[in-house]
Amino acid sequence: MSEADDLLRWFDAERRDLPWRRSRDPYRIWLSEVMLQQTRVETARPYFERFVERFPTVDALAAAEIEPVLGLWSGLGYYRRARQLHAAAREIVAGGGGFPSTTEELLKLPGIGPYTAAAVASIAFGQVVPVLDGNVERVMSRHLALELDPKKSAGRRRLTAAAATLLDPTRPGDSNQALMELGATICKPRAPRCDECPLTPGCRALATGAPESYPFMAARRKQVRQRHVCVVASNGTRILLFRRPDDSELLAGIWEIPWVPAESSSRPELRLEETYGGSWSLGRHLGRVRHSITYRALEIDVVLGEVDAAGSLGEGREAGWFTLDEIAGLPSSSLVGKILRRAGKV
Repeated sequence: MSEADDLLRWFDAERRDLPWRRSRDPYRIWLSEVMLQQTRVETARPYFERFVERFPTVDALAAAEIEPVLGLWSGLGYYRRARQLHAAAREIVAGGGGFPSTTEELLKLPGIGPYTAAAVASIAFGQVVPVLDGNVERVMSRHLALELDPKKSAGRRRLTAAAATLLDPTRPGDSNQALMELGATICKPRAPRCDECPLTPGCRALATGAPESYPFMAARRKQVRQRHVCVVASNGTRILLFRRPDDSELLAGIWEIPWVPAESSSRPELRLEETYGGSWSLGRHLGRVRHSITYRALEIDVVLGEVDAAGSLGEGREAGWFTLDEIAGLPSSSLVGKILRRAGKV
């Protein structure tokens, strides 16, 4: 038996029952791979099920406007993924030639990189190409006891070549999923369960006695702490939200509760007026919430506030007063929910 055979035999016995594995539909496989970028399986599963219920085909997604797409994505974060997914769906439908079936064709679409292209091509279309996501990087770095950074080109070339040797040419999609599954469930970053791993006999990291020392990683970007003041302004049962511009570097097009940096050198009311228009007055401090976005660690003071629009509210930004039910249907960050809970609104 080869290592590739051992890997598939383990996968056939231990694979998790995940909704995107119940079909060879390339649209659903592609959607799952995009959702699983930066997102855990347990988190992505309900989003996937709701998304395919609303948009069951690539044609349905392409025909939709972006707002409902972002609304269903709310809470998953990294909203650029949803925008690129929508744009790619429109390109696929506009092309009229069916869903792209090769890595070369898939790489031409917005938001699809080498990993996603290889995953879709191998799982949906049987193309014999290896994948290299974070889980596979970890498994193969340990298997080789690789002393190279897997994020650098030299390390990625070594890992890709090694992963290719574990592909069964008749079941390349299952081989790739098996490696990803192995990293997610057995070869974990901490306390790997090496006694349950089908690749244990050839694992060089295990032979060193220190599998957790791999993969070799460069220093991470230092976390940046930021303080903000966030203002909950109500008009009866409705709460004021603003939509971020489409060209925003972060969270483009997402609805948010108005906020400004917490700076001792300026009054928040003046910064709010400069940013959003209107005339602001702040009331009771309701407490603080914490939230992380990429490398940013946010500490947010939540305060009650009032605004006199005087016909100038928005200042080029889209603004609106929404009920809680309406907010639930808007594309927004999970931070909105945290702030509203701190304010006692939900």
